Amino acid sequence: MTKRTTAEPVLSTRALNRATLDRQLLLRRSPMSAMAAVEHLVGLQAQEVKPPYYALAARLEGFTPEDLSGRLAERSAVRMVTMRSTIHLHSAEDSLTLRPLVQPARDREINYFRKGLVGVDLDRLAVLSRELVEAEPRTMKQLREALGAEWPDADPQSLAVAARCKLPLVQVTPRGLWGRGAQVSLTTVEHWLGRPAEPAASADATVLRYLAAFGPASVKDMQTWSGLTRMRPAFERLRPELLVFRDENGVELFDLPDAPRPDEDTPAPPRFLPEFDNLLLSHADRTRVVPPANRGRTWQVNTVYCPFLVDGFLAGVWRILDDALVIEPFDELTEAQRGEVTEEAARTLEVMHPQESYDIRSGTVLP
Repeated sequence: MTKRTTAEPVLSTRALNRATLDRQLLLRRSPMSAMAAVEHLVGLQAQEVKPPYYALAARLEGFTPEDLSGRLAERSAVRMVTMRSTIHLHSAEDSLTLRPLVQPARDREINYFRKGLVGVDLDRLAVLSRELVEAEPRTMKQLREALGAEWPDADPQSLAVAARCKLPLVQVTPRGLWGRGAQVSLTTVEHWLGRPAEPAASADATVLRYLAAFGPASVKDMQTWSGLTRMRPAFERLRPELLVFRDENGVELFDLPDAPRPDEDTPAPPRFLPEFDNLLLSHADRTRVVPPANRGRTWQVNTVYCPFLVDGFLAGVWRILDDALVIEPFDELTEAQRGEVTEEAARTLEVMHPQESYDIRSGTVLP
């Protein structure tokens, strides 16, 4: 490890906030295309259909849902399990290299289901599962049933999870298309794209991409985002190329030398984000976006609610009901803030639902 002879500069929480918002395209809307943004952000959380669309609506100038839906339809974008064992939307190119990178985490995940897999040959399971989903896309129910016929004494759910962990499975369209409803059906990414598997992205290159989208950040931050462990060696290899800072708690942060780090007083307009937005999930220490008093307030039991930002920080939740976009701030907003939040809500509706009419009102979102 390189010996440090001078104290690293300290970045305040607000400075980290503004830097991260800039990397996340949330200080000002970007003219990037939908796919350029997806690649810059190293994928979008896509556990549900709508969040990737709202994520880009908050970040891009001129975005329409059809911009992203069309990329999924033409297979230049896919939805699959990658970081943190959750569904992400990636470009086709990233899907072929990022999934192999996180495969060690998927292999570890299987260990949680070992009790239901006694007597199961996992290599055989992977071969059989590939044959099944490449013959035709299968739902998880169909996969459970087919694998259960081969291993009747195993737990059916564990069999299906093991298949998902062993293979790079994508959700085939029309699942994921804007305005289309469809159940989840799966095939392999290679079969869906008609392209062979590629080598895994390197840890070093992925660290640099992570910092470009989420930095400045610590080793633990990157591990939280990726679900990978033992990333310290990659950071140490890259240390000579990076800047090093400390946060207000003394945690070491790494960053790209030419990455934007705006002044902490840079204005940050309100933004309406979807549930599971990566902005709120991709750091071990989330105080750069989530004030300690608001930690955990975007979810109740098993339900996650859509957050909105004021002055760059989590300030409340929102949802669209039958006739209105309802806003629930956690604290009292100033008159100016209420006006800006209402204006951003109207813009969100105009982009995402141009043919529909909704009121905008304050109300109760959380139960």
